[in-house]
Amino acid sequence: MQFPYAIDPKYQTKVAYFSMEFGIHQALKIYSGGLGFLAGSHMRSAFDLKQNLIGVGILWSYGYYNQERREDRTMGVHFRRKHYSFLEETGITVQITINKAPILVKALLLRPETFQSAPIYLLTTDLPENDFLTRTITHKLYDAGEETRIAQEIVLGIGGARVLEAAGESPDIYHMNEGHALPMAFHLYQKHKSVEAVRKQVVFTTHTPEMAGNEEHDINLLSRMGFFCDTPIEEVKSITRQESNRFSLTVGAIHLAKKTNAVSKIHARVANEMWQEHLDRPDQILSITNAQNRRYWADKGILRAFEEGEDFAVIARKKHLKRLLFDEVADQTGKLFDPNVLTIVWARRFVEYKRARLIVHDFERFCNLVERSERPIQVIWAGKPHPADSASINLFNEMVHLTRDMKRCAVMVGHELSLSRMLKKGADIWLNTPRITREASGTSGMTAGMNGALHLSVPDGWHPEFAQHGENAFTLPAVSPDLPTEEQDYIDNQNLMEMIEDEIIPIYYDQPQKWVDMMKRCISDLIPAFDSGRMANEYYVKLYNDDE
Repeated sequence: MQFPYAIDPKYQTKVAYFSMEFGIHQALKIYSGGLGFLAGSHMRSAFDLKQNLIGVGILWSYGYYNQERREDRTMGVHFRRKHYSFLEETGITVQITINKAPILVKALLLRPETFQSAPIYLLTTDLPENDFLTRTITHKLYDAGEETRIAQEIVLGIGGARVLEAAGESPDIYHMNEGHALPMAFHLYQKHKSVEAVRKQVVFTTHTPEMAGNEEHDINLLSRMGFFCDTPIEEVKSITRQESNRFSLTVGAIHLAKKTNAVSKIHARVANEMWQEHLDRPDQILSITNAQNRRYWADKGILRAFEEGEDFAVIARKKHLKRLLFDEVADQTGKLFDPNVLTIVWARRFVEYKRARLIVHDFERFCNLVERSERPIQVIWAGKPHPADSASINLFNEMVHLTRDMKRCAVMVGHELSLSRMLKKGADIWLNTPRITREASGTSGMTAGMNGALHLSVPDGWHPEFAQHGENAFTLPAVSPDLPTEEQDYIDNQNLMEMIEDEIIPIYYDQPQKWVDMMKRCISDLIPAFDSGRMANEYYVKLYNDDE
């Protein structure tokens, strides 16, 4: 790979970064949400720091899905084929085996100059030479079919490793961003015939304590499909130290990687407890807190006003950014928001434990805040449920119906990079309300904070590493995760409403100088601690270059 820059000597170690999704640019729809946004920021900072790093991902023909609005305003799922003129033909096509059948995998290249990111090889089976079923493997990101999902992981892991070999790339380190690329480790095992040799080259990042994000499959099914690259089942069990026939990708990755990291300090503690029976020592999973790329996410105008110390310019720029967001709100919903009104945004993956409806738990109390004439609030929700997750889609639609006639509430569709940037730049408060201990990192608040949006959050994920309550953020009191979920929700809602009513609204409307001081403190504390340049450097120091 020819980089458009001289590699910085600190980052000479050659790294191949495998990820199922990359959020690089709005136009390149190969991402679903947080994992992709994080990978995209990592690739941008690798470019900024001149690192010797290349990405390996999949070119999803239909992306994740197009989130649209039906006639009754509820959410529609539409799959539309995507085309990209800016991806470069590499001339590389490799053959892999899935279900004992030969399959061709073609590689295209996203050159670093295109979007100022690390170069990324994108793989596809959607080729005329493959049969129809084979072509569909790389159609949809996170396909709901189990065998299709396994096939996607084989394409990423084994196909990606073989593409690198065909391209003449010889990585020193193979980085699995989540366990999806685990077949790559078995490819290396077949190549070297040594677990120790594999472990010298492989590192692993685990991103979630949610069991749904830590895949398990029947080991016989995985073996039949070629996941283990012809390694016998008993040998697989031996080298990954798993006795059950339910094979955990996360456990397999932990045992085949020289190092594993979690994505916040709290997540490291939770992960070490969660996987303790599979670890050699209690603190084996180390912490590298996620971060996001300031160059991409932060509004240049608000940063310029902040750096010049002009409070009036910070306020004026934020109001301008709110107006731009509110134009989009009006276009989608027909509701006209006021840039002078305190605006709260909840925007992330729609799934039950993230609790999109926590703020409306006491609906009468909520209605009073949004409908009153003096010192009201405006609230925006956005997020994409998995297209096969009917419960989360129903939750999204419930929010649509609940707020249909409320002039200061809006539920947005099309939550991709462009809308996400707009929401983060236009928010006054960025609301984060997952059930405690279930948020690994939650980086959306970082990118919102870079734009002067104050983080209002439970004390989970990255938030406790940053927040100084009442100075740069707002923190809800911790609630025991051992309580029944209904009781957690009730207590968190009471605390949330009291904080909005008694602290946040009075500061925003009655103490504008304190509010702008908090905005400025938020920006100054976030940068550079949560800019992904810090994170990308830390990966080299802690994971890639540091041999135990």
